[in-house]
Amino acid sequence: MALDKQRIVTEAVALLDAEGLDGVTTRKLAARLGVQSPTLYWHIPNKAALVTAIAEAILEQQFPEMVSPAPEECWQDWLIGLAARLRRALLAHPDGARIIAASQLSLKMAAISELAMSTLVARGIPLRQARLIVLTVLRFTVGYVLEEQAGRPDADALDGFDMAAYAAAYPTVMAGVAEYFQPGRTVDDLFRDCLEQIIHGPAARSGPTS
Repeated sequence: MALDKQRIVTEAVALLDAEGLDGVTTRKLAARLGVQSPTLYWHIPNKAALVTAIAEAILEQQFPEMVSPAPEECWQDWLIGLAARLRRALLAHPDGARIIAASQLSLKMAAISELAMSTLVARGIPLRQARLIVLTVLRFTVGYVLEEQAGRPDADALDGFDMAAYAAAYPTVMAGVAEYFQPGRTVDDLFRDCLEQIIHGPAARSGPTS
């Protein structure tokens, strides 16, 4: 089979799924493709370009095309849905958030930002505010998934950790966690509720202020 950029990226994504971002090396990728490492550089010049190409492939799975909201659709709900799609794209692969965070030249991420900002501007949001809203939503989404994909502390990390003392020192934190995660409520709900606060403002679904 002829070696081309698409085949290289497909194998790179498969390697990412198998070993995570730290396992994506040109040596391992070349071995999967049955070529010598220098051969890869004819198609992808460096590791940064490879990571960006992987990012584009990951995003393409959830964003094969860019679709604006329907005229009757609330832009706030549409933007929350856009962020949810981005989160699904990142969670679909190990270290997906790290990949996107490292891909400063991703054209797909630029297209997502362009669509979101132009949508808000078309709905009457000033350009500066539209940029800040979109930037906050996208960076929150990537950061949220970074934390999700980091995983929970393992047994070694918890060895010797005094949970009772932690709970006593930070009672409001613990009460807030316990109160939020009632039976049936998940991290998906938490993601959406956080976005509600960002997009609709601190008053979104909040209780009395006094």
